[in-house]
Parts: sequence; structure tokens; C-alpha cells
Amino acid sequence: MCPFNRRGVSGFSWSSTAEEVTLGIDGTALTAIVTGASSGIGAETARVLALRGVHVIMGVIDMMDAYNVKDSILKQIPTAKLDVMKLDLSSMASVHHFVVRFNSTALPLNILINNAGICACPFMLSNDNIELQFAINYLGHFLLTNLLLENMKKTARESKIQGRILNVSSMGHRFTYPNGILFDKLNDPSSYSNWRAYGQSKLANILHVNELARRLKEDGVDITANSLHPGATVTNIYLQSPLLTGMWNLIGPFVIHILAGNVVKTVQQGASTTCYAALHPEVNGISGKYFVDNNVSEACSHGRDMNLAKKLWDFSINLTKQNTRLQ
Repeated sequence: MCPFNRRGVSGFSWSSTAEEVTLGIDGTALTAIVTGASSGIGAETARVLALRGVHVIMGVIDMMDAYNVKDSILKQIPTAKLDVMKLDLSSMASVHHFVVRFNSTALPLNILINNAGICACPFMLSNDNIELQFAINYLGHFLLTNLLLENMKKTARESKIQGRILNVSSMGHRFTYPNGILFDKLNDPSSYSNWRAYGQSKLANILHVNELARRLKEDGVDITANSLHPGATVTNIYLQSPLLTGMWNLIGPFVIHILAGNVVKTVQQGASTTCYAALHPEVNGISGKYFVDNNVSEACSHGRDMNLAKKLWDFSINLTKQNTRLQ
């Protein structure tokens, strides 16, 4: 049997698609927010959730692309419930504005999928003067999650449906800085490595939900929090890297032709673990875990360090409060 088709405990594998892992699931009672839903895995996640009846809010920075995705989905699924809302995760002010606007709709919130991200970009600072990959991939999602948590708690309590929070991480979390997180040199350009900074942000995604899961359980809240690696998928997240952009322009079509289905996942396969963890009944009650290829897996040692998770949580709370006061 091909190793990519070998099914895990869940009954699904590396090669399973998002439609396959959600087949027969009725999500009509659910509302989800998907960040970065204007392209790639985020767009496919939004499409498949909408296909299963979920009301999907697309939190995006590129409104034009998002409306194109929405129109494309509606052509395939005329009954799809989709809304597009502006969200710039590099700006804490934008995150606050998004949450205020979402809460003004009086919609419940069952599922939060923190999917948006950038990869291996040159050193830059966000609108809040925070290293850009850390800001977009992690800190913006940390703030978004905290601000939406009361809505999710209320929804879970009133609907009696377990809420789910998902952080789309990466196997790249294994290739972070030696100490995991550069707390004291986060914004220091002399300490910056574009790939290690990417790994740092993806490690932070895992640590975030691990500490969040602990807190939710301690508080007796019926919401789970998990992270996942979607798999090596060709999407425009990699186009932030000039080196990869050049390589992709040169060899991309050949890679797709030769490796599709063998090493590089399609977008349909790349979105499967997200959709599985968001909707499948088997995941009910599972929290603080790391999923790969539609099955529970294990993060690196840094990703299992609860002391590091607690330290990152406190660091992030202080960072978001400081910047909020400055606005």
C-alpha cells in the first residue's frame, strides 16, 4: 500500500480530501470564522464548510480576492452562507474592529479557524512594530481568539454544541530558534532568520492552543482548542520568500506535474485536516492536541512544553495590552 494512502486511527490518510473527511456531516447549525479565506487552504476550507451547511465568515485582508472566492463558491453551491469581512492580522486595531463588527451581527460562533499566514519573508515590522511573521501568523490570531472567546462561550452554553478553536500551524515549528521563542530579541533584525522566524510563529500557534485548552478545561468551558499541520501544499503563502518565488516560477509547473499526489498535497488535501478537526464527530472532546494528516500526532519537544506555553501566554497578553493602550 502506498504510504500516502495508509489510513490512521481516524480512518483517513495523507491523501484524503476535505470533502471526503466531512462526507455526510451536517453543519447547518454552525457558524465559523476562517481567517485567510481568500486563497489556498483557507478558501478551500471555507468552500467545504459551506458545502456542509456551515455559515462561514471569511476574515481577509484582500477583499477583492475574497469576493471572487465567494462568487465562485456560490456558483457551485447556491445555498452557501458566506460573508466577507475585512481583517488585517498585522494590525491590532483591525483585529479589534473586526470583532466589534462581527459581534454587532449578533451571530453565534461555534468554530474559529486561525488559518491566515505568511512564510519566510524578509525582516519587517507590523503596524504595531512587531516582527511581521510573529504578528500575522500568531499574535493577531492570539488577540482575535481572546476577543471572540466570550461569544464562543455563550454560543456553546446556549446551543449545547461544543465549540472548536483551530490554529493552522506547520511542521516548520520544528525548525525554530534553539530556545523556541526569542522573547527578548523578537524585534531584533540582527537575530532574525526568515525561516526560523516562521518556525517560531508556528510553534507559537501550537503553544497558544495548548495553554488555551488547559485554561478552558480548568474553567469547565465546552470548547476545544487544537493545532494542526496541513501538509506541504502549494499555495501563495510561500510567495513571501523571494528565493522560493524565483524557484517556483522556474520549476513550479514541473513540480506540480511530477509530484502532485505523491509529495505535494493538492489544496483539497491540504484543507482536509482543518475540516476534519473542525467538523468531524470523532474530534469531539479532544483538546490540546496536534493533528497531522487527519490524525492526532505529536509536536516537537518545544511544542509540548507547558511552561513555555504559559510564558508565551503571559508575554502575549502583555504585548497586546501595551499596543492597545498606544492606539
